[in-house]
Amino acid sequence: MTPPNGTSSLTVDQKRSASPQGNAGRGAMLFFKRWMAHPLRMGSIIPSSAALCARVVRQAWPKDGEVVLELGSGTGVVARALLAAGLPPEQLVVVEIEPDMVEMLRAILPGVTVIQGDARETARLLPARFQGRIGSVVCGIPLVLLPVPEQRRFIDAMEAVAPGRGFIHFSYCVTSPLPWKKHDLVAKREEWTPLNFPPASVWRYTPRA
Repeated sequence: MTPPNGTSSLTVDQKRSASPQGNAGRGAMLFFKRWMAHPLRMGSIIPSSAALCARVVRQAWPKDGEVVLELGSGTGVVARALLAAGLPPEQLVVVEIEPDMVEMLRAILPGVTVIQGDARETARLLPARFQGRIGSVVCGIPLVLLPVPEQRRFIDAMEAVAPGRGFIHFSYCVTSPLPWKKHDLVAKREEWTPLNFPPASVWRYTPRA
C-alpha cells in the first residue's frame, strides 16, 4: 500500500471526501458536549485539525494487508483522514468509549469496524478476524491524565494486540505525555504542528528491546 506523500495533498483529499456540512457541525457540537460532560476523557475542546490528521496518517500508514487500530476516535476525523488517503475501510478498526459518538461513527464510517468499549480492554474486544493483523495503533486518548498503573494497563493491552509494534499517540503536551522510561519504552516525537489548536505533537512509543 503506497503511503501518503504529504500534508497538502492529503488535505485536498479530505476536502473532497468530507461529510456534508451538517454532519461536520453535528460532530463538532457532539465533541463539545462530550468535553463538557467528561473533560478528562476528551483531552481537547475541539476535534483534531486537518494538519494534525495528515501527520498522524503519515506515521500510522500500514503495510499491505495490515489493519490500523484507532483508539479514542471521537468524531472520526482521523479515521476519515485515513480513508481519504486510501486505506480500505475493512482495514480500519476504531474503538470509542462514548455511546453517542459510537452511534455517529457507525453512521459516517461505512465498512469500518466500530467497537464501543474501553481501550484498555482492546485484547478482549478485538474480533478474531483482526488478531495478528494489526500493523499500527493510533491513540487519541489523553494518556497523560491517567494514573501510571492505568497507563501500564493501556500499554500492556497494545502489546497484546500488536506485539512489538508500539503505538502512535498524538498529544498537546509540550513534552512526552508518557513517562516512557518508567514504562520501559522508547519514545520519539515524530511530528509537530502549530496549525492545530492547541499545537500538537505525534509521538511514537515502542517497547524497549
